[in-house]
Amino acid sequence: MKISARNQIKRKIVEVIKGTTTSHVRIDIGGAVVTASITNEVVDDLKLAVGKDANAVIKASDVMVAVD
Repeated sequence: MKISARNQIKRKIVEVIKGTTTSHVRIDIGGAVVTASITNEVVDDLKLAVGKDANAVIKASDVMVAVD
């Protein structure tokens, strides 16, 4: 699969927390952990689990920076 997003980091899933309809998938990207909120259906379809390799794809337009 190819994707246009350039902000991709391949690492391991460290936690999957399933809720009623949405899961939080946490990926350690080298000392920091990013969390994706995705549907339980997608978690099941992709067979996401702790220890599995996954790409954290970060959409740069959703990143905000602020200073005092």
